[in-house]
Amino acid sequence: MGGRRVLQLLSDARRALVALNTPTPAAPDSSAVDYWRAWRPPAPGDDDELWSTRIAASVHGGLTGVASRYSETSAAVVVAAGRVSPTDVVATQGRVLTVADFLSTLTVEAAVHHLDLVLRLERPGPAAAPLAEVRRVLAGLLGRPLPAEWDDATAARRGTGREPLSAADRAELGAAAAAFPLFG
Repeated sequence: MGGRRVLQLLSDARRALVALNTPTPAAPDSSAVDYWRAWRPPAPGDDDELWSTRIAASVHGGLTGVASRYSETSAAVVVAAGRVSPTDVVATQGRVLTVADFLSTLTVEAAVHHLDLVLRLERPGPAAAPLAEVRRVLAGLLGRPLPAEWDDATAARRGTGREPLSAADRAELGAAAAAFPLFG
């Protein structure tokens, strides 16, 4: 699972390099929150995509090989992001976003996958700022604040379906509990 998650992060970093270096004159059509509204739970047949991702991760040398490529590529993304304005506009995956919103989507994705990885690797989790961004996006998707007693890591895990809602969570959320997971 680790190699697959890091391969997804590597793909995102490569997509970021392309987007940040090819601005578009189009107007934004998505925000950092709207970007995630298109997410749908896995459908039958999605296992095929997971299988191909696992194979690709193994071809890249497993977790160690993919992690090395991700580290190098993400460092280039940081440099590229520093060369553009947050208000510049980029296109990716059929969406047009400001650079600030695009970077939010990458931050959210990386933080959630980081949580997945540390679950198995017993390493430190994401920093506070990325987890706070995940919480902000999840609250935006829900249309209301997440339960205050959830720390940001819990909010990320429960909001993305990585951890089930408890009976107390369901009682507090009421009808809004049916919206979970907010994305996966």
